[in-house]
Amino acid sequence: MEALDKIDIEILRILQENSRLTTKEIASRVNLSTTPVFERIKRLEESGYIKKYIALLDAGKLNRGFSVYCCVKLRRLTRDIAHNFNCVIKEIHEVVECYNISGEYDFLLKVCAPDMKYYREFILNVLGSIDGLGSLTSMFVMDEVKHELTVPF
Repeated sequence: MEALDKIDIEILRILQENSRLTTKEIASRVNLSTTPVFERIKRLEESGYIKKYIALLDAGKLNRGFSVYCCVKLRRLTRDIAHNFNCVIKEIHEVVECYNISGEYDFLLKVCAPDMKYYREFILNVLGSIDGLGSLTSMFVMDEVKHELTVPF
């Protein structure tokens, strides 16, 4: 991993806050001309520090504001069963995050749904049909206190 200097880090901070800024606007904030800032951003993209640019949408306005964290335990944990589970989960659009975790459960999912009724059907018809699923526990988000998408550094 190559070392990032103070300007690289500041560019990353600026882009995390607003990735729609022009190179000229970023350059003025880091006190450089546009060409070196453009080259730095390109290098940060090519070296994988910047994975992609996205628009952050309001899930509530899109009728997907019912958030659930779902802890999943597989019947058995083998390489093939875990691989199959990963492949299936990647194709389910309601699952917006999935982590392989340690402890009592094998996976932690974040699911976005319109409401409890939809989630119930989702559990019965989608997650419940995954081969190898042992059990699951759902935790419903009652209020979002903090939701940061930035990487702290």
